[in-house]
Amino acid sequence: MPSSAPSAAMVGRAAELAEMRRLFQGVREGVPAALLVEGEAGIGKSRLLREFTAEIEHTADVHVGWCLDLGASRTPYGPLTGILRSIVTRMGVERVRESVGVGAEALGMLLPELVDAPTDRERTSPERLRDAIASVIEAAAERAPQVLVVEDLHWADESTLAILSFLLRALDRGRILLLLTSRSDDVRRGDAVSRFIGEATRARLLERLTLARLDEAAVRELAEQITGRPLSGAAFDRMQERAEGVPFFVEEIAGCANGSLPEGLRDLLLARFDRLGDDAQHVVKVASGAERPLSHPLITRLVDLPEQQLDEAIREATRSGILIVVDDEYRFRHALLREAVHDDLLPGERARLHRAYAETLEAQSASSGTGDAAALAYHWQLAQDDRKALIAAADAMRHAKAQYAFATAARFGELALELWPLVPDAAEAARVERLDLLLVLGSILRNAGDGERALAVANLALAEVDPEAVDPRLHARLLRNKALYLVNLGRLGVIPLLQQALSIAEEHVDDEAFRAELLNRLASRRMIAGDREEAILLADEAERRAAVAGSTDQLSIAANMRGGSLAHLGEVEAGIREYERARQLATGSDAEMRYRVNYSDLLMLLGRYREAVEVAEEGLRRARELRVERTSGSIMAQNMVLPLLELGEIDRVEDMLSRDFVQGTLRVFRMYMSMTRVRALAWRGRSVEAAEMLQEWLPAFEETGISERQIWYDRVMMTVAVAESAGDLRGALDTILEMLRDERPALLHQRRLLLEGAAIISELRAEGADVAGAADTIRSAWLAQPAQLRDDAWSTILDALLDPHPDALGAALLCADGDDVPVTFRVVLRLEQARMRVHEGDRASASTVLAEAAEIAEALGHAQLRAAVERFASDAGLRPAAGSSAGIDPLTAREKQVLELIAEGLSNRQIGERLFISVKTVSVHVSAVLRKLGVSTRTEAALLQKNPTHSASGQPAVVA
Repeated sequence: MPSSAPSAAMVGRAAELAEMRRLFQGVREGVPAALLVEGEAGIGKSRLLREFTAEIEHTADVHVGWCLDLGASRTPYGPLTGILRSIVTRMGVERVRESVGVGAEALGMLLPELVDAPTDRERTSPERLRDAIASVIEAAAERAPQVLVVEDLHWADESTLAILSFLLRALDRGRILLLLTSRSDDVRRGDAVSRFIGEATRARLLERLTLARLDEAAVRELAEQITGRPLSGAAFDRMQERAEGVPFFVEEIAGCANGSLPEGLRDLLLARFDRLGDDAQHVVKVASGAERPLSHPLITRLVDLPEQQLDEAIREATRSGILIVVDDEYRFRHALLREAVHDDLLPGERARLHRAYAETLEAQSASSGTGDAAALAYHWQLAQDDRKALIAAADAMRHAKAQYAFATAARFGELALELWPLVPDAAEAARVERLDLLLVLGSILRNAGDGERALAVANLALAEVDPEAVDPRLHARLLRNKALYLVNLGRLGVIPLLQQALSIAEEHVDDEAFRAELLNRLASRRMIAGDREEAILLADEAERRAAVAGSTDQLSIAANMRGGSLAHLGEVEAGIREYERARQLATGSDAEMRYRVNYSDLLMLLGRYREAVEVAEEGLRRARELRVERTSGSIMAQNMVLPLLELGEIDRVEDMLSRDFVQGTLRVFRMYMSMTRVRALAWRGRSVEAAEMLQEWLPAFEETGISERQIWYDRVMMTVAVAESAGDLRGALDTILEMLRDERPALLHQRRLLLEGAAIISELRAEGADVAGAADTIRSAWLAQPAQLRDDAWSTILDALLDPHPDALGAALLCADGDDVPVTFRVVLRLEQARMRVHEGDRASASTVLAEAAEIAEALGHAQLRAAVERFASDAGLRPAAGSSAGIDPLTAREKQVLELIAEGLSNRQIGERLFISVKTVSVHVSAVLRKLGVSTRTEAALLQKNPTHSASGQPAVVA
């Protein structure tokens, strides 16, 4: 990373440089690391990285990519292309192709030189692109440590942030160091960069190094290096007053040592520029219009000076410290200098400059066959050529959409809309009609995870529709899309929109497949609302229309809707047969994913948890392949996590919840996953956090629950889990009884809550509460189910808990130890059996059963069940309250593993690598270990692990 930067030695950054050396040492040993160097403009972020990379350039490959200042509309994958191209240069094209295999086609979207023909978007996916990028980096790390530098993260586009987020999680081993720089004063709270930094920091995937201003000694040392002489007291005081410890400003003020000190910051930044000759000033002005480094041929074309005269002008500009040479390209020594020069241009100068850039880029594009639509949109907009800016914005939108950079595509689409009224022939220039642009833009925004803006665009389009003049099919599609966006946001009003779209299609659109689609969407909404008979009628009509059209996908979806509705009516076997038909008929991605989403959900509701996990796991894999991981993939993740929770695989659940399945996705999918997060927190006994999350999401669940019955049940489930975790069993039971007073149709979701109600009743009965009335209510609700749902393992368990006796509990325990029953009932039933045996006087047998219950509760890591077992053991006198004679170990098997690795001195990241779990999950286990051992530091925990006869205070531990 050579440059002709100022020759003054770096001062005041010894500690920061040492920290980077420490991280790199770990990287050389195979422990990847990521560091964000942040601070205000001019604080020395890039200078620190130059010093560090100069140290290691002979022991590591350094690859640098810059995020470009293109305003709001940024180039997709901005810095990544440069980094990847640098890696390819080091490795060679053939080695890269070999390392990524079939992923070379996906990588060809960013690096066309890797493929023989342009990449066909339909033959790749965002998942393959991400995997290919990770594979290239991992392969490079096998030959040498890789240092990937991303400069100016504050200008990063969303596609770059998404890839970086993926890489932070995926590159969990290998000699890889990711270095990011960011201006802290240019990162706005709540924007995409801020969210990325916050999420990566919370997940402990990214370390942060904030550069402070220099102290007085460092300021004096730097200034005197530059001036070559000691500073007087007055001169130093004046420098401190103006520079305030910012290294770049110290350099600029020191550079004015032989003249008067400029008054304002702008004048200070322009002081070097003002001392240049006319030709050098012209070169610098031209360079200020570039959003990226300038090659010599490009600056030659733009400046239009004789060759020798140009060379002298460039030499003067570089000697002045304004421009520097990096990798045979010209760039400003600091972005603040570029901004100052560019802002000092007159409006006419600025417009002419950017027109020259745009025309040059267009000429290069015409000769090479490639172009940068994002840069063209930026330059034509600043050139105040609205028509050409619109053309470039529309092209940039299409290009970004083709690269799956949906958020970036949305920005360019919105820019096109902004420019539209300024261009008389906008539709011809953009090569798209305005309503079609709005239709596409809404879909792009939805894929970008921005449901609110997608809905706003749909509303804008429908407000412009003239029903008498518009293409009826387009009108119906706009209505359908608005309905879809409302669904994504969990809002009301979906069904009337679909009915209106269907009415238009029936009267004006000769397309039976389209009508079948609308009927199926209506059937879906009716099923979700609990109107199962109406959903079946609509699905039947959709099937008739789909058969006429020969659309197997719509036939599949119709069978899907019918299957779910039949199952919720109690006709489970018939419903499962319909789902099998749906599977066989599905050929397209939409039909396939709907089958996997709905069938895995049904299996989970029926308690067929292992099957549900298998179907959902395969669905999640397919969602990634089909580029729908932010929509259907989010639901598939939820449909996989829920049965895993019921199976007691809490470590795996927490690991999945720590991933980015819902990052940047739509509101309704975040709602689904939040319910599981609440339940997982309650499971661990983190009742305060669970209650806070419940309160955060409760308004959304209440709103959406009006039209989506399953969301209504999810709200009940969250409320019950939080109350149980907090020890409010009566409140939890009252919530279930309140659910039963609701007069709307009962769905299969009710079964799990009734079973939980029986468990709560057994605990309250043990406390001496009068629960006879509640038990009768629960039993009546269970018996009100269709016959197919009443005679199963869950019925046996519910009966045993509501009316406990030895034979019933024995039969229930046999059922509970199978896979088709929530695993918590293995503890609940054993605890009830222990109570009964104590009542019968069989204390020895009760103690054995209780020990089994304790062992299962500990293995599950279920705080409430563990507490219930220990409380009964203490109350019944089966073991000392604070002892361990029942063989109950306070740590789970996983927590013991973590403790052993803590004692070895491993970091959370290293523990995660050893155990193949995420860093966040390790953090959860470490917190649990410290809490259970009653210590506050890892050192104390390690001491206890190595010497268990000593307490955290260093005194002999008391053994009961």
